Formats: sequence, C-alpha cells, structure tokens
Amino acid sequence: MGSILDIVTLGRSARNLANIKNRQPLSEMYVQGVDELPGMYTEIIESELNVKAVRYVRDASAFISYRVKPQLKLLGPRYGKILPKLNAYLQQDGIGNEVVAAHAASKNYEFDLEGTHVSLAEEDVLVDIIKREGFASVSDKGITVVLNTALTPELIEEGFVREIVSKIQTMRKEADFEVTDKIRITLAGSDKVISVAERFADGIKADTLAVSLDINTPVGYVKSWNINGEDVDLGVERV
Repeated sequence: MGSILDIVTLGRSARNLANIKNRQPLSEMYVQGVDELPGMYTEIIESELNVKAVRYVRDASAFISYRVKPQLKLLGPRYGKILPKLNAYLQQDGIGNEVVAAHAASKNYEFDLEGTHVSLAEEDVLVDIIKREGFASVSDKGITVVLNTALTPELIEEGFVREIVSKIQTMRKEADFEVTDKIRITLAGSDKVISVAERFADGIKADTLAVSLDINTPVGYVKSWNINGEDVDLGVERV
C-alpha cells in the first residue's frame, strides 16, 4: 500500500505538471523503480489516476532523459582542478541516463578522467529531468512515473462526458436533492456538447440517477457552464 500511495502521489504531480485534470482519462502510465504489483493493486492505481493501463518498466529512458550536474560543495574539494572537465563530461549525451541508472542500482557511477578515477554517489550530483513531448514525468524516492499525455479523440470525449456528469452531480447537491432522488436532465449548448450528450446519454443517466436526458430548453434548477471551452446550459429537476 505504501508503493501504491507513492505512485499515486507522483502520478497526481505529473498530471498537475501537464495541467491535465484528473477527470480527463489518459491511455497509460509507466512506472520505474517498483516491482510489478498484483493486478488488484494496479487497478487501484489506474482508478485513482484515471489511466487505462499502468505498465512497470525497468528503464524509463525511452520516455525521459536526465541531465546531471556536479554537486559543487561536495565535488569541489575532491576534484577541484578537473571539476570543469568533469562537468563537461557529465553533459555528454546519454551520460545522465547512465549516472541515474547506476544510482538506481545502488551503485556509484565510476569513470577515469585526466588520469583521475572519479566515483560519484547519488548525493554527488544534481539531476534534472528533460521532458519529452507527449509525456509528463516526476521522480521521488527512487520511483519515476511517466504519463502519456497524448489525447485521442476518444479520450477527449470520455473526459467531456465525465465533466458533464460532474456538473450534474454538483447541481444535484446545490438543488438539495437526496442522494437517491431520480431526476430529469435538460440540456442545451454547442453542437459538440449536444453530439456528446446524445451519444453517451445512457452512461450519463446511469451515473446521475436520471430517467431522461432531453436536448431542450433547460428547466428546473438551471445553471450555465463552460466545459473544456464549450458552453452548455443544464437543467435538473426531481422526478
């Protein structure tokens, strides 16, 4: 459960980094630094983070890369004269990933430079994550999570439906309906809103205890919303 909590916390941070709401479904998330969890625990993570699939990987470098810099206060006294060349060495393509991989395996990263043997522990370097387009990643406590932030039309529509359901549930509370009260929904809005509402009407009704969803002038308790840039007027009334 501790691993689940760490992964979910990092996943939420990655969502915030990418500025993607939790109600917007995502296709997949990669986890490095944790052994594959049993299915029931993975399903908890998928549900909490609203991702279709969690995949456990040994190396997430296909989705992210690292840049490392020397920790000057530690390495200055140790490698003073060659510190500029040590820094230049660490900036070479791929070296950052090698350093992080060594530390993930609980090893020092070692090499020879200017006739001096260099050994870098995890605390000897500062690590920056270089973002790759279409992915958001966060690391902490030896765990890295990478969210695939690419949104297909299907994922966007699913997120839109979840937003509609969320707004209706909010209106139920504001109208002081009982949790078990059945309702009627009336809706008006842009062509996109109407198209999504009509195609996913059954799911929206099931999630909100609605007996009907009509595209018409909203009645009952009425409220205007902007959902993902689309204007929609919703009405809810108790049956």
